Amino acid sequence: MRQYTSGRKTGPGKCGALAPRPARMVPSLSVRVRLRFALLLAAAGLPGCGGGGSPTSPGTPAPGYPVTAVVFYDENGNGVMDAGESVRLPEVDVDVAGHVGRSEKLTGRAVVNGVPAGSFPVSVRTSSLPPFYAAAGVPPISVPQAAGSEAARPLTLPIGDNVPNTYLAFGDSITVGEGSHSTDGYRNVVEQLLAQNLGGRHRVIGDGVSGTTSEKGADRIESSLRRNRPAYLLVLYGTNDWNKAACKTAEPPCFTIDNLRFMIQAAKAARTLPVVSTIIPPNPSQTPPERNEWVVAMNEKIKAMARQEGAAVADSYAAFSRAGNLPQLFEGPVHPDDAGYQLVAGAFFTAIARAPVAAASGGWPSLFLSPHATSDGR
Repeated sequence: MRQYTSGRKTGPGKCGALAPRPARMVPSLSVRVRLRFALLLAAAGLPGCGGGGSPTSPGTPAPGYPVTAVVFYDENGNGVMDAGESVRLPEVDVDVAGHVGRSEKLTGRAVVNGVPAGSFPVSVRTSSLPPFYAAAGVPPISVPQAAGSEAARPLTLPIGDNVPNTYLAFGDSITVGEGSHSTDGYRNVVEQLLAQNLGGRHRVIGDGVSGTTSEKGADRIESSLRRNRPAYLLVLYGTNDWNKAACKTAEPPCFTIDNLRFMIQAAKAARTLPVVSTIIPPNPSQTPPERNEWVVAMNEKIKAMARQEGAAVADSYAAFSRAGNLPQLFEGPVHPDDAGYQLVAGAFFTAIARAPVAAASGGWPSLFLSPHATSDGR
């Protein structure tokens, strides 16, 4: 009777041939350990039956070195970190030879580990940059770096002859800060957030006119831009438009989108970087629900228009929605209290200082410091 056996001859020229099964023997514990170790070696890549050559051990990997870079705002675009240039960019991904480190708040310092010896450019990943920033070209650095040295990584903004680190807050009574008691509306909170996280000195110029609609804003935007020459325009307009007969719906003949578009285009013509806020919700305890419905519909149009025009969006409405308990954020029907103004400030800060993908996640990022609490504990 033919009987199949799984044993195989191991002599020369007999690879894979069948052989009679030997009597089974149970190896001792020490033998079993040695056999298991031999099987592990075989699984690691030793040549099998029919293979040739001797196994080779992998080479020792080349040593890697840390590279320290500082990401800074190069105000004059000369590629050098000048004495007066104190703004540093956080949360930027720095790439050296395919190894990546992320810059920290206030210092802009990023440590990139594991870089091989050689000469490499220090680049940044554009997806991690805040809106409008661009990476300037820099010469490569030598790795390893000299002890204590840092590679300066400049970023620039296309603002022409406008004043760096200035922001024109433009709007109605919400921009004025009505309803605020211990802060200057949202304006000084934006200054605090920028200084606490980017370093440097930042100035927010207030140009709000109470009771005005976006029509009035479109009328006065060009003269305000000429007068102030800001690096950024922070627009929050539209709250009062709902009171006009033409704007009982968000569709034409309502003029809000056309006027906001004009303000953004005027800013771009003046080489000022436009940031437009969504309209904040009204106080639901003091306004009819159809007013908020109008705000929601208009905000969708504002965001779509901003994408078309290349403006950054400060989603103040979303910040209020996430906070919840809306009546506690207002002084009256439409004006925020100090806590509400902090939400507006946070939305503008996020639009200015964070990459668009990160900004879309919403909320206060753990990297950044939140604004100081107001004196009444809110």
